[in-house]
Amino acid sequence: MRIDVFTIFPSLVDGFCSESLLGRARDERLLDLRVHDIRAHTSDAHRTVDDTPFGGGAGMVMRPEPIFASVRAANPPRPLLLLSPGGKKFDQAMAHSFASTEGFSLLCGRYEGVDHRVVQELCDGEISLGDFVLGGGEVAACAIIEAVTRLVPGVMGNDQSAVNESFEQALLEAPQYTRPAEFEGHSVPEVLRSGDHARIDRWRRAQALHRTASARPDLIERRGGLTDSEKRLLEEFPAVPYPESSL
Repeated sequence: MRIDVFTIFPSLVDGFCSESLLGRARDERLLDLRVHDIRAHTSDAHRTVDDTPFGGGAGMVMRPEPIFASVRAANPPRPLLLLSPGGKKFDQAMAHSFASTEGFSLLCGRYEGVDHRVVQELCDGEISLGDFVLGGGEVAACAIIEAVTRLVPGVMGNDQSAVNESFEQALLEAPQYTRPAEFEGHSVPEVLRSGDHARIDRWRRAQALHRTASARPDLIERRGGLTDSEKRLLEEFPAVPYPESSL
């Protein structure tokens, strides 16, 4: 998979994507990540990429010329998506959609945004991490790259790992435990030590349902509610407690 990123802070993206899972994916040539410095396509000594907005107002706006020049020089894979608070909200379904393609590109906005002619004439759409504002698109780009790349076959090592995670099948993930079996008076649930894999699978499914119904009931509603067999599963296995949220 090829992913191109256009930014005025290339080291932010390249550094993050050189570590851990993404770093290994790049080393093994499963991910072809190309980070482009928009400032390399400026024409003045100060490498200026922004200017004051027409009509007045606070802040600065990214100029169209270096962005257009950077994208044209790279000939990146499409779609090219601007990271913007006004974009379509990124989710796991979108991550799967991107992971099934040969590649895509991301444009990291800064300041008060980019000249609208970039949005209108150069980009194929806008994408957002959520209803909040960041200083720029680099953090969002890194999050999207990781969410997508880990779904590419071969990247995770064990492809089954991605199947059982949160938001797959519209459910949050069941709680996980590791050694020691006893820690400060708290024990790992007996079912996970039983060796009965069919029962363990039912327990994990029940805990995923319990957790989702409690923390994200909207996900349960989106999938049409609980089936009769799922209701019986919740009765069979009580919920593992989670701390009360103060948020």
